[in-house]
Amino acid sequence: MATHQFQPTIYHTAIGAHEPVLHIKSGDTVCTTTVDNAGNDANDIQVTERGNPQTGPFYIETAEPWDTLSIHFDRIVPNRSIGRTASVVAPNVLDPHYVAAGMLEGSTVEWNVDVDTWSATLASPEPALENLVLPLEPMVGCFGVAPPRGQSISTATSSTHGGNMDYRGFKEGVTVYFPVNVSGALFHLGDGHAVQGDGEIVGTGIEISFDIQFTVEVIKNKIINWPRAENEDYILTAGNARPLDQAVQHATTELLRWLEELGLEKRAAHILLGQAVEYDMGNVFDPAYTMVCKIKKSILRDIGIWG
Repeated sequence: MATHQFQPTIYHTAIGAHEPVLHIKSGDTVCTTTVDNAGNDANDIQVTERGNPQTGPFYIETAEPWDTLSIHFDRIVPNRSIGRTASVVAPNVLDPHYVAAGMLEGSTVEWNVDVDTWSATLASPEPALENLVLPLEPMVGCFGVAPPRGQSISTATSSTHGGNMDYRGFKEGVTVYFPVNVSGALFHLGDGHAVQGDGEIVGTGIEISFDIQFTVEVIKNKIINWPRAENEDYILTAGNARPLDQAVQHATTELLRWLEELGLEKRAAHILLGQAVEYDMGNVFDPAYTMVCKIKKSILRDIGIWG
């Protein structure tokens, strides 16, 4: 197991079979940086085109199709003091008659991001928001592995390979699992948010660049269909699709599969999930929506299927 220090010089606005920037092994750790959604680095200088530019891809030796890649986010910290958001809720999450009555004019809003106080405040606050202080919740908005069938998929959207899921639970301490579709998996990451509400309903979080550390592991001969994850309290699955009900279907089916893999008979898995499931909303702004289906680990421990 090795720790790699990597400083990116090229970025990608599609996730696909690009030339790897670094070869690493299962168990290795990478310390690197990401730019923000507009391509701005730690100095707030635009160094690449906008559109959720990705650091990577990282080639993980021994990873082959039909394996699973595990990514543990060891550390995620904003590396500059200015973040930016959009200001108007997207029409697709509003009643049509409200939209027809007249939308606000959109603009960019700047935030002061302070890692010492672990807080974000408006740089030029609206009336009544002068005292607004938000605790930082750094999360990675867009990340994943190369898709199947030679595809290169825009970082504006998401699918089975991950992508632009904008789920606020993808933060420091979480472990995320992806299906491996190509040799080396080709892991990409970017689109850091210092803070974001559920759904990313204005189309952004507080967009910012990151210092980030992650550790990889290849799980051989393990087939999954959609991204999975676990944190201290939950196991969870992400479905990425549009319309929203299809995303729910993917996430729920994947969690049922996981429960069956843990040793629960199918009927028992359905009964359990029916009364113990929880849902979180990821991205509902971009071309594919994200829904997360999750269940408490404590429940799984109580019934003897989680260590």
